[in-house]
This record gives sequence, C-alpha cells and structure tokens, in this order.
Amino acid sequence: MMKASSKKQILQEMADYAEKAVNHPSHEIFDVLIERERLGTTGVGHGVAIPHGRFPGLNKLHGFFARLDHPVNYDSLDDQPVDLVFLLLAPEKAGADHLKALAKISRILRDKNICDKIRGSESGDAIYAILTAASPASNAA
Repeated sequence: MMKASSKKQILQEMADYAEKAVNHPSHEIFDVLIERERLGTTGVGHGVAIPHGRFPGLNKLHGFFARLDHPVNYDSLDDQPVDLVFLLLAPEKAGADHLKALAKISRILRDKNICDKIRGSESGDAIYAILTAASPASNAA
C-alpha cells in the first residue's frame, strides 16, 4: 500500500521504488514520467493509472504495481481518482514490445473483476498472483 496525496507524489514514490531495479536514479525516472504526463494523462479511468517511459540502458521491460491507501486525483480521462498504479519502464528502443506491454496491462486493468480482486487483496503476493494469472484471452474486449 502506498500512501500518497498527489499525482506528483505517486510518480516520485514509484520512481524511488523502481530506482534499484532499473539502475537509474529516481530523479531521472521521475523526470521521464513527468515529461510523459505533459503529453497527456496516463490516468486511463476507473481508478487506474499506467505511467510509463523509455530509458536508454535498459535491457528489458520492468513493471511495478502499487495500490494506494486512498484514491488520489490524477487528472484521469474520466475525472475519477486513482488507487491502482502500474508503472512500466521500457528500453529506449523497445518499439512494439513497449506498446504490446502497455496494451496487455491496459486490458488486464480494464477488467472490473480483476480490479475488484486487487482492491480486496491484503498482500502483495495475492496482488501479484492476480496480475500474473490474468491472461489477454480472459480479458478480451
């Protein structure tokens, strides 16, 4: 559970968390996320945000998930506050892999039943199991 009270704080905490895994300073991750937000919100609706960015030097995609203690205004497309955040960091030249990963995450988190299960989960292990068990076939629109 993440305690955050603003979109900026969410992005900073996610960047801090990702720093060691991707071997990039958190301020660089944060800057890329803020720059991406300037292009348009990554708050996709129904309480979900999928901030993302590309980085030189990464050799694979990295995903990080957070559930917030309390929903936060995120300037989402549907004007609803966000409580589920999936951060995706991709290699600079990821191309189609980056887009495929974004699409898969979006499909999974568009499923109200999956989001309800995540919101009702008490542990990170349970949330991980829910996210990894979800397959594109079971979430087809």
